[in-house]
Amino acid sequence: MTEATTSKPKAGGLHDWGRWFGRPGRSLTRRLIWLASAWIVVALVISALVLTQAFQESALRRLGAMLNETIDEIVVGASRTPQGEAIPQIQDARTLRLLSGKYWQIMEVRPDGRLVNLARSNSLWSYDLALPADLPARLDAAFGDVITFNTTGPKDDAETREPLRVAASMKSIPRHEHPVIFIAALDRSDVDADTRQFARVTWIAFLILGLGLVSAVFIQVRIGLRPLFDLRDEIADVRKGRSARIGRSYPQEIQPLAEQVNRLLDHNQEVVDRQRTHVGNLAHALKTPISVMLAEAGTSEGALPELVRRQTRIMQGQVDHHLRRARAAARAAHGLGETTPVAEVLDELAVMIEQVFRDKNVEIDWRAPDSLSFLGERQDLQEILGNLIENAAKFSRRRVRVSAGGSGLGQMILVVEDDGAGLPADQRDTVMQRGARLDESAPGSGLGLSIVDDLTRAYGGRLMLSDSDMGGLKAVLELPAAQVD
Repeated sequence: MTEATTSKPKAGGLHDWGRWFGRPGRSLTRRLIWLASAWIVVALVISALVLTQAFQESALRRLGAMLNETIDEIVVGASRTPQGEAIPQIQDARTLRLLSGKYWQIMEVRPDGRLVNLARSNSLWSYDLALPADLPARLDAAFGDVITFNTTGPKDDAETREPLRVAASMKSIPRHEHPVIFIAALDRSDVDADTRQFARVTWIAFLILGLGLVSAVFIQVRIGLRPLFDLRDEIADVRKGRSARIGRSYPQEIQPLAEQVNRLLDHNQEVVDRQRTHVGNLAHALKTPISVMLAEAGTSEGALPELVRRQTRIMQGQVDHHLRRARAAARAAHGLGETTPVAEVLDELAVMIEQVFRDKNVEIDWRAPDSLSFLGERQDLQEILGNLIENAAKFSRRRVRVSAGGSGLGQMILVVEDDGAGLPADQRDTVMQRGARLDESAPGSGLGLSIVDDLTRAYGGRLMLSDSDMGGLKAVLELPAAQVD
């Protein structure tokens, strides 16, 4: 008889960031983080766009104010004399330097819609400003007011033309029969560069701010929901059998939930205890009359007493079977707060069954990790494994092998094998039925495998039979296991 001690691999480390920032799904944590993050991103993007637009408009208003002053100077200085138009004397060096970026121009609107140049700044030399075709109509509709628009500079090379901000106004001047358009233009390259720089700095700052806010949201959600995580862990500990009740105190928002869970646990325990009491009462109520019938029939001879004895024994076996099944169902339905070390139970059963079959010199070789525990009551595990190992020892030649281990899915696998003659595949379903016995020469009621199957199903597990490499029968059990971190 040997014992192998192995340890169950530890679970993974802390939750990784991808788990919390993955798709929201049905996680409350992810949902809160996603909603807050989405709102932060939208708010910061809108704020960055609004600030950039406001900065650009402010800069363009400053340009517009400068252009309005230039137009006022042109209007004041322009007049018609007998010798022709007088060129305004604007004291600005930029208007005197060729292609300097500051320009002005005076144009007349002829009745046929043509624009005729009357005067221009020295900075324009012989060039004309690029004007939209509908400018005269727009100025006529806003006669006397100043309108602004964008255009490009007067250079020949389109790639080197500077962007211009233009202000124009249509007015009437003395001794001039046609309306006159006064135009002033300024290079807006510096404004555009400042706007781009402002936008770049704003986006970088808001990106850093957004990352900080999202991180703060993550920390806030994790800290704010920590009591919920702790409550979840406590409930999991109860479910895995590590504790019987929820013992910690929680914030007032979730403390009623913890109290209700404890009340539910208490209620379940009361229901289980009540069912056990009823089952015990039923057992005493039925076993006594059956024992009397057996005793009375045992003193008589004949066909009728023999029939009574046979049927009474069947009744007694069926009552025992259903009582065990009812008790197991009640305990499995409760299923909280109790775990049973598998190695201890196997050790006890191996010693006991080897003594029972010492005439055959049966050797039971079992292996199970010390950390492996059955999520259920000790009595049920003893009955399940006891029936399987006893059945294997009964039909073995000399050796029985038992192995147990965790499956990693909250289940454990127990395998019981023997070196006997085995069991044909077409008879395996039959031996699972209540009272079925293929070997009438061996003692027993035929309920062993049926009891094992019923108890296993009551715990949500299953029993499978197959051929063993030892030559006999192989029984594989799946049962719930208590998880060990």
